[in-house]
Amino acid sequence: MIKYHEIQHVSLTVTNLERAKDFYSNILCLKEIERPDFDFPGAWYKINSQQLHLIVLPDSQTIRKDKSLSSREGHFALRVKNYYDTLNWLSMNNVEVIEKPDSSSGFAQIFCADPDGNLIELNVNQKDL
Repeated sequence: MIKYHEIQHVSLTVTNLERAKDFYSNILCLKEIERPDFDFPGAWYKINSQQLHLIVLPDSQTIRKDKSLSSREGHFALRVKNYYDTLNWLSMNNVEVIEKPDSSSGFAQIFCADPDGNLIELNVNQKDL
């Protein structure tokens, strides 16, 4: 049996590193950390004890051709401290979102996408609204 401690990192492919870094650093407010000197471009971000890795691969099979938002497509989720503050921040930065404050999941959810269409869920426990 495999016993898990936590998710250590999630990797996403992007087509334009500077555009992606602007989104993850300035819109999602993630902290960029040092990355090993690989032979391909990318960026790493720290989220508490987990990490998000961006890998530049313009012809990646995982880049979504249809960039429309959908909560049913593959995504990763980040727990945020305040649903409405997050929603207001995204609105002030002209980020398109899907709001699901009453989701049957038990989480108040906000879905958005990075410039390459990678979907991100930002959520809080509905009891914390």
